[in-house]
Amino acid sequence: MDHPSRSHLILIPSYNTGGRVLQTVWDARRIWQPVWVIVDGSTDGTLDALQALARDDPHVRVLSLPHNQGKGAAILHGLRAAEAAGFTHAMTMDADGQHPTDKIREFMAASAANPGTLVLGRPVFDASAPRVRVHGRKLSNWCTELETLGAGIGDSLYGFRVYPIAPLREIMERQPWMRRFDFDAEAAVRLVWRGVRPIKLAAPVKYFRPEEGGVSHFHYLRDNVLLTWMHVRLILGLLLRLPVLASRRLRSS
Repeated sequence: MDHPSRSHLILIPSYNTGGRVLQTVWDARRIWQPVWVIVDGSTDGTLDALQALARDDPHVRVLSLPHNQGKGAAILHGLRAAEAAGFTHAMTMDADGQHPTDKIREFMAASAANPGTLVLGRPVFDASAPRVRVHGRKLSNWCTELETLGAGIGDSLYGFRVYPIAPLREIMERQPWMRRFDFDAEAAVRLVWRGVRPIKLAAPVKYFRPEEGGVSHFHYLRDNVLLTWMHVRLILGLLLRLPVLASRRLRSS
């Protein structure tokens, strides 16, 4: 990319991802500028390393939170700063290297051509993907299809996306949820409720083993309880919005 974008940037939330985050930022930076990292209270020394990287690169910016608040909270912090700086769209990427940097331009181009949409990654899993994670997300995906009356979100948990900043920031500031692991699914559902049309593009996923530097903060019991409560409140929200959403779906069919 010859010149940094003035409308679209990359936001990478990071919490104790070790050296992987440095490689992720560098790989993304080679393809797109600017890249902003939100360090979510990390205690692994990566804040200092990222700040050193940013001092030598005007297209990398590091934001930091004083203590761990969760993925959604970190992204909201980045959205507020990005909107204040004049950006209209943000791509979110995980810091651990799972997301395909070679797809960045394709996703950003789709967003630029359709600025009122939500560009969602459709994950393509390889042999590195744990079967329990692949099959376990099917229930959450079924729920989000129900909650949006089949609007076509697809995979609700894949965080490689391009969001329109203003509506997402407004949605998040109106309620206290979407601050942790519940962010990805709820953000997609609530944007669809608001009338933002989803576009899906295929994107491969790479899972790294611990010896390869892979880091996962997914807690099976805690995060599944969080997702269950999320779907309960979204189904209740669907019931309140059912006439409007049903009418919209009929008009679009």
